[in-house]
Amino acid sequence: MSSSHTPEPHSNAVAAPAERRRNLRFPFSAAVEMIESATGAKIHGRTADLGLGGCYIDSLTPLPVGSEIKLKILKDDEFFEAHARVMFSQMGMGMGVAFISAQPNQVRTFQKWIQEISGNPAAMSDRDAAALDHSHAILSELILTLMKKKVLSDEEGKELLRKLFP
Repeated sequence: MSSSHTPEPHSNAVAAPAERRRNLRFPFSAAVEMIESATGAKIHGRTADLGLGGCYIDSLTPLPVGSEIKLKILKDDEFFEAHARVMFSQMGMGMGVAFISAQPNQVRTFQKWIQEISGNPAAMSDRDAAALDHSHAILSELILTLMKKKVLSDEEGKELLRKLFP
């Protein structure tokens, strides 16, 4: 079986991150600015996809696995800022990052993008949607903070986030 599949580098680049993801990812192209926490190095890239747990960033100079970054995703006239951790990295290709934390107002922008790209627009009044978004933002921030402080494992936190954002 393995001898019939020759283009191994390409299949590794695609299959490895997909096997570890637990959240759906949707195609999403936007500019990304990143600052590595440890060194302050600035890196630019472009998202290839976006999901509740993180995103994949196309970059010729990806950071090593485990690197903590502050990222800013810019789409049209909006942006989303978050702290993230590199979970997968392939030199010359890009990296998969998992979101660690974001401010509540940033979470609202993120939720809007996810609703738009998933084809699941909110079917409620603006006031109800704003109240729900605010509640989700608070709960999301709490879950991400608990994950960052290691009160919740990554798996426990991701499961709660999946329930919060079905």
